Amino acid sequence: MSTTLTDTPRTATREPGRRLLSGLNWLVVRQHRAVLLTAAAAVLLGSAWIVYQRNRLAGVLEELGWPDKEPPMPVPGSAGISLTTTALGMLPILLGVFLGAPLIAADQERGTLRLVTTQSVSRRRWLTAKLAWSYAAALLAGAVLSAVFTWWWKPYRSAFPGRWYDGNVFDHTGPVLPAMCLFLTAAGVTIGMLVRRVVPAMAVTFAFSMVVQIVWGQLRANLAPSRRFSYPYGGGIREQLNDPYELDSWIGAADGRLFGWGTCTKQTEAASDACREQLGIVNDVIEYLDSSQMPAMQWTGAGILLAATAVLTAFTVRWVSGKV
Repeated sequence: MSTTLTDTPRTATREPGRRLLSGLNWLVVRQHRAVLLTAAAAVLLGSAWIVYQRNRLAGVLEELGWPDKEPPMPVPGSAGISLTTTALGMLPILLGVFLGAPLIAADQERGTLRLVTTQSVSRRRWLTAKLAWSYAAALLAGAVLSAVFTWWWKPYRSAFPGRWYDGNVFDHTGPVLPAMCLFLTAAGVTIGMLVRRVVPAMAVTFAFSMVVQIVWGQLRANLAPSRRFSYPYGGGIREQLNDPYELDSWIGAADGRLFGWGTCTKQTEAASDACREQLGIVNDVIEYLDSSQMPAMQWTGAGILLAATAVLTAFTVRWVSGKV
């Protein structure tokens, strides 16, 4: 039986559809698709949870007559706030452990790093693609969840169990969360590259992240210059300052001399009064940070974390480019 030129042979293959990604980018995404999809799902579910909790808190506060009436602290049903801040605090750690640490260590452990770099792809190009996708995932996750949480916190800050300088607020609003996500992801990549084994690298990254959280908590109060405020001895200050975070306090003389709070603590009130009169003490003095300093403090902290990320990235690229 003969065929004509217009007949289409059954063995003819269709031209494949155009992929959204190709080449090295497609390979990297496919290789790490499980953790990337998990991160994307966490962002979507986390954002939906925050929106739900925001609406729930708004309803509770409305029933309590807020803002005309101060709500009881903690606000009834505020367990969702604590759960949310705990989860946000774990996000950078989980990204460092599950995204950063295995990124290079897994290829080193399986030996696929040598295979990839013997092809037409250079080590630096291979590493750049991996870092770009992992950093993009970490930055996007942190930025989206930080933006949604900030949208929740700002109008209801007085009802939150933590104040602006506490880690459960300061570290999860503004640029701090995405910067911390980037830094711990970069740290995980560097640790994995040096350890060269996935499970030990994940364990070391987790321990390193815990240390970073402790150090960061101590550093937070030093991200802006402190201010001092003097007021008459025994007077109130809360109504004169904008939600201050007290760093230190003294009692002071009119000539500017400062004394510790226990300087004139005597057994009797008359003896304490005589001590203050003798020393010329007329003021209370407080050293504090003001809530208006919060944005500058956050950007300063984020800048430090991003600079550390750049250093770790440069070290990783240089190390991998020079050896396997």
